[in-house]
Amino acid sequence: MNKTSNQYDTAIAVCKDIFIKKMKDYGTAWRVLRTSSITDQIFIKAQRIRNIEDKGTQKVNDDVRSEYVGIVNYSIIGLIQLDLKNDSRMELPTDEVAKLFEKYANEAKSLMENKNHDYGEAWRDMRVSSLTDLILMKLLRIKQIEDNKGETIISEGIDANFHDMINYAIFALIKLNE
Repeated sequence: MNKTSNQYDTAIAVCKDIFIKKMKDYGTAWRVLRTSSITDQIFIKAQRIRNIEDKGTQKVNDDVRSEYVGIVNYSIIGLIQLDLKNDSRMELPTDEVAKLFEKYANEAKSLMENKNHDYGEAWRDMRVSSLTDLILMKLLRIKQIEDNKGETIISEGIDANFHDMINYAIFALIKLNE
């Protein structure tokens, strides 16, 4: 488990570094996005990964790793947007966003550690393509919840699905680096 924790920290640090650098380039322009737009951005990335996995080739040079990083970062943006839904500020200070990034990355890691305890790190025996499919399934679940105006009867909410997508994408990054 210690190995997983260290690998997780390394992967999330790469994601955060890119997140903060892009924020310095673009500010928090993503504040304009509704949850449905964030979901669609993640869908585009996951669908591109799946197409590359299925076809075995790609024509755009952006590698699959960068798409998984994007899934992590957009999922964290989704969690931040849910948290700040009543906050009308379009531009947020870098230090505030960095703290929010850490908050949600830590929540996702804690969830991962709890699930790994119960499931015995079953993800290590999974194919990366299965992790991609699980991300796509979570996206379809979020879209259905959005279509239901955020209401669920028995299921977890949008935030839980964002947390799971963070973890599946981190697992994929770990597996791709092994």
